[in-house]
Amino acid sequence: MILGNLSGLSEFRLLGFPEISHLHPLLFVVLLSLYILTLMANTVIVFIINSDNTLHTPMYFFLTQLSCLDICYLSVIIPTILENLLVGTVSISKTRCALQMFFFLFFGVAECFLLAAMSLDRYFAICYPLHYTIIMSSRVCRSLVAGSYICGAAVGLVHTLTTFSSPLCGSTIDHFFCEIQPFLDLHCGNTSLREIQVIVVAVFAILSPFLLIIYSYIRIISTILRMASAESRQKAFSTCSSHLLVVALFYGTASSMYLRPKHSYCASVDKFLSLSYSVVTPLLNPIIYSLRSKEVKGALKK
Repeated sequence: MILGNLSGLSEFRLLGFPEISHLHPLLFVVLLSLYILTLMANTVIVFIINSDNTLHTPMYFFLTQLSCLDICYLSVIIPTILENLLVGTVSISKTRCALQMFFFLFFGVAECFLLAAMSLDRYFAICYPLHYTIIMSSRVCRSLVAGSYICGAAVGLVHTLTTFSSPLCGSTIDHFFCEIQPFLDLHCGNTSLREIQVIVVAVFAILSPFLLIIYSYIRIISTILRMASAESRQKAFSTCSSHLLVVALFYGTASSMYLRPKHSYCASVDKFLSLSYSVVTPLLNPIIYSLRSKEVKGALKK
């Protein structure tokens, strides 16, 4: 760690996974395979939904947006991880590091709000079925997606500008990409205010859409339990189960990463958490939806 204010710093060093250097070749093959599978799976989902008229509904419109976000989200960090596994410690320019942090936050936060929009879609579909097509018009759907992207861009911009405008006293990041939490270790002096800012923004970006999801599903479950037919209840639950699984995967790992103070940070554990929500979840999303949706499976057969 270099002492002193390094405000003129032009590049950083990403350590990657030095503790398991002997597994780098295996990890490279695994991550490259997962990346290719994720690109293929999400691309297939987008192609199927766009080519089948029966899937031109708000739920599947949001699913195509989710797949596009997952592709972009993963593509921001996978090239750097693969480079790190090939050559060891990677030198990354300040500009590239800032762009990586911005786009990672942009796509990640946008996905948080998109999952909340998807819960609203299920809420109106089950609780107000007669007015569903009027409420969830194409204009409303596009507005919800646009709002998700705007929130993502705002959070990414705020975090990136404040992170890179603060005085730095180090250039080595103990992570495999320019993540916020390990980046705090490079800041000079007391970082308490910066930590509070990260948690406050995380509460807005992670907790507020999550609370909306919780509220939506409380109303959904209440409505389902009042249905007279067991078949109707089962059908209603099946339309929500895929979304609930995706929400649990994404929010479970993301909240454990950002909704906690810096002193509880552990490099090895947080690298694993980052891999979970940034690499594994984008692959599982299309699999979960395709396996649990009769409409998608039917379109796949066609």
